[in-house]
Amino acid sequence: MRLGVIADDFTGATDIAGFLVANGLRTVQLNGVPPEDLAVEADAVVVSLKTRSCPVEEAVSQSLAALRWLQARDCPQFFFKYCSTFDSTPKGNIGPVTDALLDTLGEDFTVICPVLPVNGRTIYNGYLFVNGVPLEESGMRHHPVTPMTDSNLMRLMDAQSRGKTGNVPSTVMDQGADAVRAALAALKAKGFRYAVLDALSDAHLVVMGQAVAEMKLVTGGSGLADGMARAWKTEADAASAAAEGRPAKGRAIVLSGSCSQMTNAQVAAYRAAAPALFVEVERSLGDAEAYARELADWVLAQPAGEWAPLVYATTEPAKLKEIQARFGAAEASEAVERVFGALARRLEAAGFDQFIVAGGETSGIVTQSLGIGGFHIGPQIAPGVPWVKAVGKPLSLALKSGNFGGERFFFEAQDLAA
Repeated sequence: MRLGVIADDFTGATDIAGFLVANGLRTVQLNGVPPEDLAVEADAVVVSLKTRSCPVEEAVSQSLAALRWLQARDCPQFFFKYCSTFDSTPKGNIGPVTDALLDTLGEDFTVICPVLPVNGRTIYNGYLFVNGVPLEESGMRHHPVTPMTDSNLMRLMDAQSRGKTGNVPSTVMDQGADAVRAALAALKAKGFRYAVLDALSDAHLVVMGQAVAEMKLVTGGSGLADGMARAWKTEADAASAAAEGRPAKGRAIVLSGSCSQMTNAQVAAYRAAAPALFVEVERSLGDAEAYARELADWVLAQPAGEWAPLVYATTEPAKLKEIQARFGAAEASEAVERVFGALARRLEAAGFDQFIVAGGETSGIVTQSLGIGGFHIGPQIAPGVPWVKAVGKPLSLALKSGNFGGERFFFEAQDLAA
């Protein structure tokens, strides 16, 4: 094992795993803290947790349990993976988990880098941008669980952690890995505990990957992992690394719980070509199993066609705000998740073996409801979104973070599985 990743949600885990496989690293994703006796043969292991928005104590406990499991297998380097839009309010879990990992590893300094230029996530002077727009002005401002109202990663990190955060600007990144290492050393000498790494381009990823090669713990998004893997200059073949996770042709369903801007566009494009049914929050708050049975009956009644049926809770920001005001944000989200979980179980029993899922929370509940303990990572459908194949079950899944992929993502996923 070359790298052990602790990811704070399911889609974030598949995101980083996809980039590792694309660089030729045989990668296995495990869902939840693995049992002590589990044997895994891989270049990289990604442990996916559901700790992004749970209570701090729970997030820290699970993350440390995952770290201990990886340490027991002589893993030399660790990566704490969170979303490329940070997804953590001032009371969030990224700071406390980072501090706990540093303490356990006996380290006192790491990097903060939620970056992915290929998907428009860049950092300039420590400020996070989404497709050229400051994070706080993007659709993430209206996220139902972690609304992002500040683009300054130093302020965000300082508000939820025990240390002080500095910045390595893009002008230093332009000078190469040695200059970045010197800047990191200078920040550490001045008493900083974390350093936000700027990144404006693909070239910056390789530079930062080289600069953190000897760091015991790094934290950030999948762009940083992409740079690290490329800096290792592995001779492995990406197609071979992805072979075990490649989906076979099967019976597909599309489930969408994300309300992000991109998922709204993806759902709109897909509804124009495929049968689609909206999940009603009020119905979800009642008998989840009964409502899931009704949704499953609708899916099964759809005639065979070119494109799989879509069941979606995706809605525009104004409608989402109205739903949250009426039913409560947490209550509405949890109710819809329960329905998606029950629906997934029913569809598996009916012979569906391909699940295309949009949204981190939705992906988590679907994966858990299907009883999947781990995945083999397959080919990427879009940057950060690979097909994955369940370990020990004949199921393939595409688990998509809300804003990932283009407007035709649902079509492209099915094309790749044909």
